[in-house]
Amino acid sequence: MSVSRRAARAGLRSRAATKERAVTREARALERAGTERGEGTATATPEAPRDAAGPEPEPVQKPPLFRPAVRKRLVPYWLLLPGILWLLIFFAAPLIYQASTSVQTGSLEEGFKVTWHFQTYWEALSEYYPQFLRSVLYAATATVMCLVLGYPLAYLIAFRAGRWRNLVMIMVIAPFFTSFLIRTLAWKTILSDSGPVVGALNSLHLLDVTSYLGITEGQRVLATPLAVVCGLTYNFLPFMILPLYTSLERIDPRLHEAAGDLYARPVTTFRKVTFPLSMPGVVAGTLLTFIPATGDYINAELLGSADQKMVGNVIQSQFLRVLDYPTAAALSFILMAAILTMVTVYIRKSGTEDLV
Repeated sequence: MSVSRRAARAGLRSRAATKERAVTREARALERAGTERGEGTATATPEAPRDAAGPEPEPVQKPPLFRPAVRKRLVPYWLLLPGILWLLIFFAAPLIYQASTSVQTGSLEEGFKVTWHFQTYWEALSEYYPQFLRSVLYAATATVMCLVLGYPLAYLIAFRAGRWRNLVMIMVIAPFFTSFLIRTLAWKTILSDSGPVVGALNSLHLLDVTSYLGITEGQRVLATPLAVVCGLTYNFLPFMILPLYTSLERIDPRLHEAAGDLYARPVTTFRKVTFPLSMPGVVAGTLLTFIPATGDYINAELLGSADQKMVGNVIQSQFLRVLDYPTAAALSFILMAAILTMVTVYIRKSGTEDLV
């Protein structure tokens, strides 16, 4: 049986070889005929018949799902996808839930239900508008003080620090390595009635002036508006210095030399060259200081009294003590809308193209 099978296979191979030779001769004949007619090399060659012993055909490749150009355009969106998911889960979803809470009615025992009670916004604003105004006033005062204190230090680091630049920058950033709460408690000790600040102000007879202005009470600084503003200024001062330093460092020193060559005095150089070029840093620093300071409640809680409560203290109390969730959510949205409005107007009026 094995001999007969080998003979059969040999016969099949010989017949296949004979067919291939015949097809090859036919193709050459067609090529010669086309050449003689001036048509060039024949473009079509009859396909050789496949035999059982012939090679397997190559698999057909499927086209890609996206073209290379489309894939290249989609790469930035794929890179943004984790950040977008993070914002959707931890920002957009809680914001929507909070918006739903602000229009609910009920109690913690009976449960809250969405009744579209928008009257809560008006009631919250009419009852707690003094805390809103106080928050804006304290935050604006602290922002101005941070700008006054931070601009000279940022200017010193950018143009005069030299080899001490890194050390000064570390000293500016060092408070971030300490808890916000511990830093505020430290100011409670500094501003205490027996502390060095009160003693120095008493010796200079400045407490009488500050008491007349209404920022202190009697012979003490703690539990007064001055204490709250000092705490806000200290805690948010690095947020002002870092953007200012970044903006000032980008200024070409040759511009100062050119101003000197044009006989401009240092004050004129600062007013005409340095400060306008540092406006992006000023705007960024004031925003980074004003926005968190407006919603802060730790400084007012630890350094102030009941008369210095800010809107952050009211929201914290409504959420955790009174358990009036709709009012707290409404206050949060009012604060957010007010800050967005003020920030938009401020950026438009400042005219800085880097931030608009």
